[in-house]
Amino acid sequence: MKKRLSILIPLYNEQVFIGELLSRVMAAPLPEDLDREIIVVDDCSTDNSAEIAATMAKQFPQIQLVRQAKNRGKGAALRRGIGLAKGEYIVIQDADLEYDPRDWTRMLSPLLDGRADAVFGSRFATSQERRVLYFWHSLANRMLTLACNVICDLNLTDMETCYKMVRTSLLQSIPLTSDRFGFEPEVTIKLAKRRARIYEVPVSYSGRTYEEGKKIGLSDAFDALFTILRFGVSNDVYKDPGQQILHAMSLARRFNHWMIDVVKPFVGGRVLEFGAGMGNLTRVLCPARELYVATDIEGENLARLSSLLSHYPQLEIHEGDVGRPEQFRTFANRVDTTVCLNVLEHVKDDLEGLRTMREVLMSGGRAIVLVPEGKNIYGRLDEVLGHYRRYSKEELTTKMREAGFEIERVLSFNRISRPGWFVTGRVLKKNTVNPTQIKIFDSLVWLWRRIDNILPWSPVSLIAIGRKP
Repeated sequence: MKKRLSILIPLYNEQVFIGELLSRVMAAPLPEDLDREIIVVDDCSTDNSAEIAATMAKQFPQIQLVRQAKNRGKGAALRRGIGLAKGEYIVIQDADLEYDPRDWTRMLSPLLDGRADAVFGSRFATSQERRVLYFWHSLANRMLTLACNVICDLNLTDMETCYKMVRTSLLQSIPLTSDRFGFEPEVTIKLAKRRARIYEVPVSYSGRTYEEGKKIGLSDAFDALFTILRFGVSNDVYKDPGQQILHAMSLARRFNHWMIDVVKPFVGGRVLEFGAGMGNLTRVLCPARELYVATDIEGENLARLSSLLSHYPQLEIHEGDVGRPEQFRTFANRVDTTVCLNVLEHVKDDLEGLRTMREVLMSGGRAIVLVPEGKNIYGRLDEVLGHYRRYSKEELTTKMREAGFEIERVLSFNRISRPGWFVTGRVLKKNTVNPTQIKIFDSLVWLWRRIDNILPWSPVSLIAIGRKP
């Protein structure tokens, strides 16, 4: 079955250009194994733009015309189009004739061969022609790109380019809020914070003058600068609240290293990690292993792991659910360690998950399992994260023995967080965690390490070490 490119065209008062633009979009060459869909979102045009697009849609079934209820701006139109896109990739195409759809082929290359998650078409990179126009407009673009680069630690040459081509599943998972031209810096910053692999390719550019209908102005430049500052300090980069919590926790590097230090003494040289997620553990453990298999059920997590760690030849990335043993038969008896941190509570049949771990282990291999402790603190945060349960020590050890493991040790971990977890999730019933509080907590991990074992209450987590006989 062919893949598809979704072409999103925000439309507002472009009756002079929209007919010709749609003809060029339909004629633009694509790889043989790629179809196209064109989604035109009319933002309440007051001229004949929508009628021309509707006529073209009758001629070409690939064109879909969507009308906004009221004029809201380019960003709002694009959000509508992103939600409707069904292709594997999305490209944004302005409704004028400033950008040439024949450049898509060059932009698609890094996406199709798996090197990139997003590709920006740069008007300022070398080797392509461009119409020479306004100095101050160009300077503003470069200054905004510089500001965005500083915030994101990127080296883009053209953040404000219309031509952004992104994997659809990635773009649809990002919460976007800008209604106007602030869309450009917002999507760039959030892609960077998601650690997307961003490529740039040069594109031709035939800019138009204000007399010819150019709409962006000085006020939009100030709005873009405000957008850069606003989203530069925000970590709201996932629509899914559970993923957003996990992202916030992934930024607590000292805490994650504390957890890794606890399990590292039990980790061998050939490791299979179930539920690698955002790679907090993988990044640390993978470099020193003979073999490291990172698995997850979420395609976006696997893409992020590929982006971060593709340079490690011993790394294998595999899509699979620990609750479905048939997905891991290729790894039977291949590893000496399985690592499953904060995953088993997400599995409906957790006993089946434990049996999956046993099957992939060599004889004498270890399973390291970290789960949340305490049914009495199960609350809203657990529900948002998709937890079926929290465990007692007795329940965890009983299920591991039933799955065929000999229990070596059961460790208590992270008592310090228990009061906060109870108050946030059980008492206040909040759906998320406060990023500022996480930063403060993380800055004091040196203290929590020293006092955690002497606190007089139960831990947030249990870590069981089981051996396959």
